Amino acid sequence: MLGIVAAVLFFVAFLINAADISTNDAFSSTNVMLLGLTALALHVAGVGARWARRR
Repeated sequence: MLGIVAAVLFFVAFLINAADISTNDAFSSTNVMLLGLTALALHVAGVGARWARRR
């Protein structure tokens, strides 16, 4: 799940950078890319890998 979130964040960062969209400092392409890297690191570390319903 976090891998998909990371992919979406990387795509948003790419769109912000490619379209040269001016955003405020909180949503710059670098910050969105760093959020994607954080989600990817958590995914690789195994956090959130077993999201199963408990009975």
